[in-house]
Amino acid sequence: MKLSNRPRSWLPSKSAFAGFRFPPEVIVVAVRWYLRYNLSYRDVEELLVERGVEIDHVTVYRWVQRFTPLLADAARFARHSPGDRWFVDETYVKVNGVWRYVYRAIDQYGQVIDVLVSTRRDADAARRFFQRALSALKVTPTEVVTDAAAVYPAVLDQLVPSAWHHVERYANNPIEADHSQLKHRLRPMRGLRTDRTAQVIITGHAFIQNLRRGHYELGLDTPAAKRMAAAFIELARAI
Repeated sequence: MKLSNRPRSWLPSKSAFAGFRFPPEVIVVAVRWYLRYNLSYRDVEELLVERGVEIDHVTVYRWVQRFTPLLADAARFARHSPGDRWFVDETYVKVNGVWRYVYRAIDQYGQVIDVLVSTRRDADAARRFFQRALSALKVTPTEVVTDAAAVYPAVLDQLVPSAWHHVERYANNPIEADHSQLKHRLRPMRGLRTDRTAQVIITGHAFIQNLRRGHYELGLDTPAAKRMAAAFIELARAI
């Protein structure tokens, strides 16, 4: 595939891409490759150079940080409503050499509900996580499955008192297994430098997971193998 660095006529004047040296198609491909595949920023740089696009890996990093939240936000209106059974758990990642907690949740269909990077594993962090998810999705679960962490009952009683809080051995296996997908993606990276960087990357990973699992009405008129590329093109035109 040969990527052009010529301007594209479909770029609107108020587009988020306005003012960038490279056209949207190059930027979107770089962001998609990084989020979708187990690549480092230098890997993406090399792939682009092979296609005639001279770019530095630091620029790829800046594109990912800048455009991942915009693309994910633009996709909100095409997102399927999540199910009413939520599996919630925390996992761990290193940020600048320090362990951070990552709150994650999926529904019974495998849709990632939300993610939150936190310096602490306590009631305040759990409350922030649920408040984010509930306000963004406008959906209230009827059942929430968690581990036996002591903070969850009070937080759930406050925020979703109507939900059945389920704590049982092995009941939370779906979300624990899903953590491995995130860890697999983070492995090729050369570390996460800041909490903000970590939040963007982990949110982007969740977005890609949901796209791949068919939880968005995007790229539906495209063959399955090209659906993700088509979805990113649609979203680029929306921002």
